[in-house]
Amino acid sequence: MPGTDEYSGMRAVRRPTRADVEAAALRIAPHLGPTPVAEADGLVLKLETVQPTGSFKVRGALAALTTLGSGEHVVTASAGNHGLAVAWAAELLGLDATVVVPVNAVRSKVDALRRFPATLVEHGASFDDAEQRALSLGGRYVSAYNDTEVIAGAGTIALELPDAETLVVPIGGGGLCSGIALAAGARVIGVVPAAFPAMRAALDAGAVVAIEGGATVADGLHGNIEPGSVTFEIVRDLVDDVVAVDEPAILEAMRFLEAEHGLRAEGAGAVAVAALRTGAAEARGRTVAIVSGRNR
Repeated sequence: MPGTDEYSGMRAVRRPTRADVEAAALRIAPHLGPTPVAEADGLVLKLETVQPTGSFKVRGALAALTTLGSGEHVVTASAGNHGLAVAWAAELLGLDATVVVPVNAVRSKVDALRRFPATLVEHGASFDDAEQRALSLGGRYVSAYNDTEVIAGAGTIALELPDAETLVVPIGGGGLCSGIALAAGARVIGVVPAAFPAMRAALDAGAVVAIEGGATVADGLHGNIEPGSVTFEIVRDLVDDVVAVDEPAILEAMRFLEAEHGLRAEGAGAVAVAALRTGAAEARGRTVAIVSGRNR
C-alpha cells in the first residue's frame, strides 16, 4: 500500500447534518439494535457497553464502511475501541482494513484486535503518533472522530433517546458528542478528563490547539484533536457546556458502576457518570449519561 512516513496538511471533512444521522441509522439498523437504558441510584444510563465490540464506536465505523465500495481499503488509527469497531465492520462487510495503534495501547484492546483479519500496526508512543502514521498510508482513512459518517453514526444514539432533556456525553476528539448534539432535541454536556482536556482547551482558545496532557484512566479520551477537525465547530456551536472530571472521580464512577450495579465500564465510558455524581454536570429534567464503552 503506497504511503510515506509522515503526513502533513489539513483534511477537509464535510460537516454532517441531522439528515446524515437519520441516513446512518437506516444503514446500521440491519446490523445493530438499540442499546438498553438502565437506572442506577437515580441515574439514567445509556449502555453502549453491550455493543458487539464493547463500545459505541461500532455505530460510526459501520455507518462509514457501509458507504464504501467492495474494493476499497480502510485505514484508521485508534487507542483501541475505534480500531475494534473498524475491524469488526470490515470483517462483516468483507473489506480489507489496517488499524494503527500506539505501542502503549491497552493490551486487552490490542489482543482483541488480533482476533480480526485486519492488519494491525503498532506505531508511536501516543494516539497522535499513530494517527500521523495512519494518515500517511493512503487508502480510505476513517477517523475515530473527524469523519462525516463516523459522527453521523455516533449520533444515532440520540435518536434512541427522544424523551431525554439533558444528555451527558464523554468527549475526546468530539465525534460522539458532535453526533449527539446534531441529532438531540436536548441539552448536551460534554465531559473531558481533567488530565487531558483537549476539547475544553480548544474551546477556551477559540481553535484546535495541541496540549501537553497527562496520563488518564480514560485512555479512550486521551490525545490531541486533528487540526481543522469539524468536531470542534459542532461542539462550539451546539454543545451547551464541556466540563472536566479528575482521575479519582473517574475511578470512583467505575467502581460505582461495577461494584454496586454490575456494570463494567472503562474510564472513558464512566466520565459522564463521574460528572453527574460530582456535580460537574448539572442534571436538568430527564438526564441520561452515556456509558460509552466497557473495554479495559
